[in-house]
Amino acid sequence: MKDKLITVLKIVISLGLMAYLFYRFLSDPLDRTVLLNTLTTANYWYLLLALVLYVIAVITNALKWHILLRAQGVPVPLGAVANYTFVGFFFNNFLPANVGGDIMRGYGLARYTERSAEAAVSVVVDRIIGTLAFMFTAVVAALLVVYVIPAEQNADQSLTDSLTYVGGVAIIGTVTIAVIFAMMLSHRLRQLIGKLFAIKFLQPLQPLYQQLSGAFGAYRYQYGALLGAFSVGVATVLLTGLVDVIIVAGLPGKINPIYIFLFNPIIAVALAAPISIGGLGTMSLLYVYFYGLVGTPGTLAFALSLVKQAIIYLGSLPGGVLWLRRRTRGGRNDSIEGQTEELKGVERSVRESV
Repeated sequence: MKDKLITVLKIVISLGLMAYLFYRFLSDPLDRTVLLNTLTTANYWYLLLALVLYVIAVITNALKWHILLRAQGVPVPLGAVANYTFVGFFFNNFLPANVGGDIMRGYGLARYTERSAEAAVSVVVDRIIGTLAFMFTAVVAALLVVYVIPAEQNADQSLTDSLTYVGGVAIIGTVTIAVIFAMMLSHRLRQLIGKLFAIKFLQPLQPLYQQLSGAFGAYRYQYGALLGAFSVGVATVLLTGLVDVIIVAGLPGKINPIYIFLFNPIIAVALAAPISIGGLGTMSLLYVYFYGLVGTPGTLAFALSLVKQAIIYLGSLPGGVLWLRRRTRGGRNDSIEGQTEELKGVERSVRESV
């Protein structure tokens, strides 16, 4: 019942926000004309290129995960990792059920390798590295916007103050995530937490904690792999930003690319909060808000968000095809209903470990 209520709440939030935004931009005749003109006069060759770049970004995201799995000593072909990554994107963006894409790809990897703890931890570390890459890119973009771009482009002091604030939030977020990750890798801290499992009612969970702790410990001295994964993560962030740049190039309007590389990672991190279905509604609202800070017309920001949402959906469809093929081969045990309990077990393991 709780899962159903959460799903209903996500649907209500998504539909409610989209209804509000469409009413805002369609109720005014001028805004409606501009929005429809922006969407109908788009250069669809640019939008097709943006879709290709998005798919490439998903593949580079799989490469990042593959590097982390190799560092952990889990031998999985890159093709299989890409398969599970696309499936995860499909679940994130299309299914309203309370089964996230990270859980689905972790579950698939656990079945493939029969190493549940390592699979769960690899997904957590992959998510952390990816978030760090997004926040780092936002920090660099903020520094460029505030301190490097010629002063005449930032003549509006209120604009400079707003961007400085955004950059400050990005810096705090980056440092916080880095500290949390360092604590996860700390051998002493994991040993200290492990002592809690000597308590009688926690003793049955001790073997599970030891497995998860060992999986985290495998990354402790893998500095080269972590740096490599982080670098690929930054490349992925730049690709996703380039997707927005190409979309804007195909629309009748202009947005300075530096603002795209500033706001894109911050919006992506904000969308990690599971309050809507695949970011529907929340992404458009964030686009309108953030790009409004730099004077972008709301109609252009909303049109950009709609096209980006469509590209995300189209780019995630291969994951649905891959999942259906695997489900067909696997029979009933690969249905959503048959997987849910196992997925919840993996999810609990991850949450208890962190």
